[in-house]
Amino acid sequence: MRVLVTGGTGFIGRWAAASLAAAGHEVFVVSRKLATMPGCKIIVADLLDPSMAEVALAVSKPEVVLHLAWDVEHGKFWDAEANLRWTVATIQLVSAAHQAGVRRIVCAGTCMEYDLSSGHACSEVETNIRPSTLYAVSKDAARRIIEELAATRGIEFAWGRLFFLFGPNEHPNRLVSSIVMNLLARRPVLMSSGVQVRDFTNVRDAGEALARLAVSKVNGAVNIASGEALRIKELAEEIRAVAGGVGELCFGALPDRPNEPPVIVADVTRLRNEVGYRPLRTMRDRLSETIQWWQARLEA
Repeated sequence: MRVLVTGGTGFIGRWAAASLAAAGHEVFVVSRKLATMPGCKIIVADLLDPSMAEVALAVSKPEVVLHLAWDVEHGKFWDAEANLRWTVATIQLVSAAHQAGVRRIVCAGTCMEYDLSSGHACSEVETNIRPSTLYAVSKDAARRIIEELAATRGIEFAWGRLFFLFGPNEHPNRLVSSIVMNLLARRPVLMSSGVQVRDFTNVRDAGEALARLAVSKVNGAVNIASGEALRIKELAEEIRAVAGGVGELCFGALPDRPNEPPVIVADVTRLRNEVGYRPLRTMRDRLSETIQWWQARLEA
């Protein structure tokens, strides 16, 4: 297939684009800056400019659009007004894609769209939607509008809800990368109690899952996650073990965040049974790869 990937040079997008190219699809990647990606053709465009979306579609003539572009600057994106601009840009892209004859559109959502108060695994079918940040509200608003457009225009549409990611090129202040970097530097890792239960997925696996979803026939929301419940304390201890037991984990050195959901875990039945995706490597393997990636950069 001819697939247009937006955000294809980003944290997740580079793995989705690489997976599609490796599977033999013709891949076009939209990037704000000129880049080199093996097996992919780069289209330089800023999708916040509606005319650029039309240009990218005219150049690539895709059968499928995998839309991953969004402003997710660490520490700022939850309540940034840029979310409003990306909601509009996403809807405009989908409208332009429909006008260009694109038959299938897949976008990235977030687990934060769910009502996270129940403590149960989030199900695409059973869990209520109750976003509580501008980022999550903006994502959900885009999804609702695109769903209606798709239903009335005969467009295939899927929405991949991403849970917690880690891996190469992650922002150094995010959880896994900050633990890894401090351990490797032999600095104490200051943490909260670590009792929170989360669903962590390697970014490469998430990218491959989105690529598989993009070229599938599956419609609607699909959780992109591991489906494994893991306490943050257990994750940190596993990272330390894989890193060779270096450094010190200081649980309780920081306060737990108020009103933080105790459990955020995905039901991955649709991903496994309908999309047919299962990761090829274990969590321990992916943690080892991540630690090696950071070690190489610290030594450079």
